[in-house]
Amino acid sequence: MRAVRARTIEVASVCAVAIGLSVVMTWPLAAGLGTLGRTNTGDGLFSIWCVAWVARAIATDPFNLFDANIFFPHKATLAYSEANFFPGLLAVPAWLATENPYFAHNVVVLIAFALSVAGGYVLARYLTGSRLAAFSAGIAFAFCPFVFARTAHMQLLMSAGLPWTMWAFHRFVDAPSVGRSLTLGLVLTLQALSCAYYGVFVAMLVGLGTFWFAITRGWWRAPRYWALVALAAVVSLALVFPFFKPFLDVQTELGFSRSLEDASMYSADWRAWVVSAAWAHRWLLPMLGTWNEVLFPGAIALVLGAYGLWRVTRRGDEGGGARDIAGYYLFVAIVAFWASFGPALGLYTVLFKTIPVFSFLRAPARFGILVLLALVVGMAFAIARLSRSTFGWRRTLLRATPVLLVAELATFPISLRTAAPVNPAYRMLANLPAGVVVEFPFFYRRTDFPRHAEYMVNSTYHWRPMVNGYSDHIPQDFRDMVIPLSSFPTRESFAILEQRRARYAVFTLNGYDRRSREKLLDRIEQYREYLHPLSRENDVWLFEIVAWPR
Repeated sequence: MRAVRARTIEVASVCAVAIGLSVVMTWPLAAGLGTLGRTNTGDGLFSIWCVAWVARAIATDPFNLFDANIFFPHKATLAYSEANFFPGLLAVPAWLATENPYFAHNVVVLIAFALSVAGGYVLARYLTGSRLAAFSAGIAFAFCPFVFARTAHMQLLMSAGLPWTMWAFHRFVDAPSVGRSLTLGLVLTLQALSCAYYGVFVAMLVGLGTFWFAITRGWWRAPRYWALVALAAVVSLALVFPFFKPFLDVQTELGFSRSLEDASMYSADWRAWVVSAAWAHRWLLPMLGTWNEVLFPGAIALVLGAYGLWRVTRRGDEGGGARDIAGYYLFVAIVAFWASFGPALGLYTVLFKTIPVFSFLRAPARFGILVLLALVVGMAFAIARLSRSTFGWRRTLLRATPVLLVAELATFPISLRTAAPVNPAYRMLANLPAGVVVEFPFFYRRTDFPRHAEYMVNSTYHWRPMVNGYSDHIPQDFRDMVIPLSSFPTRESFAILEQRRARYAVFTLNGYDRRSREKLLDRIEQYREYLHPLSRENDVWLFEIVAWPR
């Protein structure tokens, strides 16, 4: 009974700390859950739309989950980019309660950070037995500069599955059983459904670890071990495949894949490994000039992590099989660091050509999260060891590690913008007869394509199918029609929209410059018999297309 009570208190404490720190470190997000977001980027807007779409589809129309309301009349358009299945599932209660895309998205952001804190804690607690090491690991992993550089990408905030998967894997390796095999398979599934990149990463970690520990622990001679490994793999693949198949179909039908040239653009360089937006590190930024990624793990994690991995690997003085664990994570850190530089250093090219799923990936720099994971484990080993051999002021300093980590990694207040009030035209669309929507200005420059994501967020208030869209994959027919549609209304653009069965046209007038706006108003007047006005409030005009010029 006492042990159960102690465990309950520990779980409650971890949850409270994880939630509290997530609120503080992402401030002012919690103060504006229904209005704040990364609306200054197309990717940030896409993330808000995507989480809302998945949450709504799961709650109301799960069999049409992939047929998102963009790029009409294309099907399975959710598979054109990261789909955020698990974040969308987590957002269902918030979406049903408010039908506010910002609120649903931001609640999941806080959950993602809290789960990462808990994941780092659980993994380090299991490996070291030290609560101090565990809290330090949770903070260092969850609030690292890598994650805060990616607040516009929900899927990249869902890093919690990395430590949770490794916790399940280490439990399995220590005592293989059916229950632990099924747990491992389930956690692998949840990470794959949270982020494709991290899903590939954990599959690689578990695959490598399976052979590593089979050798170090002698499991390679145990048929039961291999059978249970296969069980975890089968469970994970069986659960993931229905969600993964539409991506395979898109890749086959539309030729949607990545190239090594794409990977080169999103690879790390040496500057990436010293860049951080945390207040404690910003003094270094003016000296670096330009950089393409943010991968610095933090000074405390780097120093203690490197020390812990080296010490335990070399001396094995933690006991309980820690030496082979430290050796494994040291190897992971080296391989991930090497791969992060992309094709330039060769290893990523080998992985790209030998592992089929790499054709879906384009950012080798994201291997940096595995370096961080390895350093966090090493840091946990270091703190656990030092806490037993350090006294006086040094022990006091060591016990302050969680506080020092918060101080080092603090980035708040994070950069967010307040969403504009919803124009009545979008709420009106929700109550009008069904029909396809097209929004203008219809951005036609390739660099402006992300601005179509503004219309996608607008669509969360009516969910009508749209001609507009923004995603990783842009259909060729969309590219072909952007210039003629940008001058709507004209006879040519009417013909294009007739083919797409468009019924409603929305014009955001302040999206045009003065001269373009004057020309637009002249064309609307010229084609007034085909456009029936429904709403003209606050520079947003809504028309129904009632006829087609011949």
